[in-house]
Amino acid sequence: PRRYSSYPDLLIFWNILSSLGSMISTFSIIFFVFIIMESIMLKRTILFSIILNIEWISNLPPSEHSYAELPLVTNI
Repeated sequence: PRRYSSYPDLLIFWNILSSLGSMISTFSIIFFVFIIMESIMLKRTILFSIILNIEWISNLPPSEHSYAELPLVTNI
């Protein structure tokens, strides 16, 4: 006879839980690949660009101790 693994019925909950987790992971990978492929094929343009944040205003990379005090962001 062939060998097969036999687990106690006590572990059936963890088997179902791990199977559900693997199905969620598989679905998320398929969805991620779909999003990447759609964005490559359709070549959509950016509808709006927010460059008023402090990350885009300051020089990159910032010099050390570039601000005497924390800058105040007013345009949000």
